[in-house]
Amino acid sequence: MNSANMAGLEGFSGANLNLNLYDTRDDALWESEGLLVHQQMQRSRSMTKSNDDDIALKKYVGTGVQVVSLIAENLLCHPFVVLRRQCQVHNNSKKTHIIPITLVPVMCHLHQHQSITTLWKGLGSTLLIRGMHKGVEDLISKVTPWPKEITWYSTLKQFFQHALLKCVTIAVVTPFYSASLVETVQSDIASEKPGLFDIFREGFMRLLTWNGSSKGRMLPIWALVLPTVTLGIARYFVQMVVEGSASRLMLVRYRNKQESTGALPRNIPNTAEIEFNAALMGTIAGDVLFYPFETILHRLHLQGTRTIVDNLDTGRSVLPILTNYHGPVDCYESCLRNEGVFGLYKGFGALIFQYAAHIAVIRITRFILTEVTTLMHKPQKPLQPPTTSSPPVITNISVPGQTYLFP
Repeated sequence: MNSANMAGLEGFSGANLNLNLYDTRDDALWESEGLLVHQQMQRSRSMTKSNDDDIALKKYVGTGVQVVSLIAENLLCHPFVVLRRQCQVHNNSKKTHIIPITLVPVMCHLHQHQSITTLWKGLGSTLLIRGMHKGVEDLISKVTPWPKEITWYSTLKQFFQHALLKCVTIAVVTPFYSASLVETVQSDIASEKPGLFDIFREGFMRLLTWNGSSKGRMLPIWALVLPTVTLGIARYFVQMVVEGSASRLMLVRYRNKQESTGALPRNIPNTAEIEFNAALMGTIAGDVLFYPFETILHRLHLQGTRTIVDNLDTGRSVLPILTNYHGPVDCYESCLRNEGVFGLYKGFGALIFQYAAHIAVIRITRFILTEVTTLMHKPQKPLQPPTTSSPPVITNISVPGQTYLFP
């Protein structure tokens, strides 16, 4: 009797037993690994879709914030522009209104004696001036080789051509800007309300009276073009430098923050938000740095126009603006001599009010839009973590006529 018969394994192949055993285990392993790979693929697709949804939501929120910011800049903040300009041109005022709180009682008195709409005077002409500025710039850029936009990689020639385009645009709009300034600061109760397109008539009249001799102390337009262009182009380049620097710093900060967490996305999802915040920072920096020069320029534009403005010392009366400056230098020296350094910053509190309200509107809008889009977005159910199933343990093998147990 051989060993197989002694063990009682006659008619049974050991090779077949081993092959069946391993085949059973391999099938179970393949089934377990396939389930794991499938769940990982589902999780990867879910994460990719979730990231795409987050990017889309941020894009919608950013677009909504930009639209609301544009409305706030042109409509909601216009009352503070009116208050600021009236303070700047009032050379004999007792109050400087450098801090915002002093303007609150003045606004209340204006509302009592006139109406709340008096703070929106000159809104139509202001919007027309902004539209005219963009239209003239676009027209000049189309008929000349001067570039409308430049980047950090533009050549020196393109830079000077772009600067020339800005200078010519500001020079063309200057007489109409003078007419718009008058409509913005003149009192409603002491002057007739202008029509929507009166700035074009007044601007052309100001342009035709080139020597400025028709109204006595009114400065000629050629004497206003140079300081207006100088202020406009200097403020523009300061805003551009601040905007570019702030944008680069915020991008570097964002990358460092992502690298610290061990992940760096290929495309930065909030690039539009960074550019928007950088542009706002550039605008604020330009208005703050050049505020004294803007005060001098507005006084020169208003001289000789026989404009009557609201008395912002009390908010209950009106007064005429009577000045006799010979130019920007004379205006600057006269302001320092009679009003002091703070005379150049009259109405600075209105500028603080303006950007405080602007930033508050932006933050509230971003919060509301983020919450609404989050509620509207239905997140998918999270996948259950994969279970590592081990192959079944074979405890017995049945052979026709015999049963063998394994530990």
